Amino acid sequence: MSLSESKYFLPYQIRWIKDYSQVKLWEKSRRIGATYIQSYEDVRDIVKETVPAVWFTSADESAAKEYILYCEKWAKVFNVVGTYLGEIVIDEKKGIKALVMEFANGKRIHALSSNPKAFRSKGGKVVIDEYAFHSDDVGMWKAAKPTATWGFPVRILSTHNGKQTQFFRFVDAIKKGKNKKWSLHTVDIFTAVKEGLADKIKGRVLTKEERAEWLKEVEEDAFDEITWQEEYCCIPVDEATAFFSYDLISSIEDDNVLYGDDWLNRIIGDLYIGYDVGRRKDLAVMWAFEQLGDLLYTRKVKVFDKARFRIQEEYLESVFSHPNFRRACIDETGIGMELAENMQDKFGQFRIEKIYFTSKVKEEMAYACYTKAQDKRVLIPHSQEIREDFHSIRKVTTAANNIRFDVAKTSVTGHADRFWSFALANHAAANANNGPVIVKSRGKRESSRILRGYYD
Repeated sequence: MSLSESKYFLPYQIRWIKDYSQVKLWEKSRRIGATYIQSYEDVRDIVKETVPAVWFTSADESAAKEYILYCEKWAKVFNVVGTYLGEIVIDEKKGIKALVMEFANGKRIHALSSNPKAFRSKGGKVVIDEYAFHSDDVGMWKAAKPTATWGFPVRILSTHNGKQTQFFRFVDAIKKGKNKKWSLHTVDIFTAVKEGLADKIKGRVLTKEERAEWLKEVEEDAFDEITWQEEYCCIPVDEATAFFSYDLISSIEDDNVLYGDDWLNRIIGDLYIGYDVGRRKDLAVMWAFEQLGDLLYTRKVKVFDKARFRIQEEYLESVFSHPNFRRACIDETGIGMELAENMQDKFGQFRIEKIYFTSKVKEEMAYACYTKAQDKRVLIPHSQEIREDFHSIRKVTTAANNIRFDVAKTSVTGHADRFWSFALANHAAANANNGPVIVKSRGKRESSRILRGYYD
């Protein structure tokens, strides 16, 4: 081509435009210039007259307008006349409109809505942008597929949106070797940065440390783990496997449920504690519930990061000494055994219950938490860390048909320590009346005295 590719494009973009496969897919991160390079390829094909027309669709109208603006830019770069005709009716009977750009050779680029009907009986190159986010992705493919049958190019670009989409099924089939005729490009944010994305955005050559810092900022701005995984890392997340969905979590969140530093002085209801023990690798987390009526209010979530056991024990002792403290459950698995035993020695084995985490125990506790959340009988603070901890719990069915609760470990969630402290606290509250039943027999003389005159 006549343009200097390196002047305009990064290596992963050049690989895309040099791939002339009839059908190619781009599994991509957000904001890496995919639409930008695709618009260049489409104008190139129009100028070279390798296609009779281009039919572009994205999941929203703003993306279609951005695409047309890119096409106008490339027309100038190619030094050809490209006239933007605005929005025109292309099918009066169906009321279908498109943003249209016409070139001097009479060929057109159309940017349409995401309605599959708009693609029916249209000949030429088809480009489906953000395919995983189309409301009727299957219908869209049915409408666009005849283009491939007639030998015209098909381009499908998208970030992921779960594992229930047609886009995921296409990508998965290619990766498993089930569709060898289609071409797949995968560019996550790490690849894009390695090949110059951050440098281009900043307008200078960055150091390795600066690129790492830029990536860290992007991850933080993603806000939640699913957004980061799907929209930047090219990793589809199956929401169906999350035991606690985001909708369920948000339904029990409350901005004002937590007490401040003087939280113990404000407790008037029964106090229940869950404590997930950690020392070096994992966090130690204390979850405190105040029960008022039938509702459990989270009043404190205390996190210890690499704190010495002496410090942890001192804090727990101050909490367990509160006059309204009723019961606590402490994780005794692994390193928690000694701490749990010490607390039992000081406060009694019926106020402090040691919990050894097994698959069965975790299953029972997780379901109990789920039921409590569904019934809206618990309130938790609005917190990104807590939300991601809860959402990281995955219900997995093993080959032996057993249920296991795993954690989708991430830099945010760790081992879901906050969730398991919540589960322990919930177990403490649910089993508050499970203390010992002590039976004493009376002596014969005392029994005779009590019953004297009863049968007269």
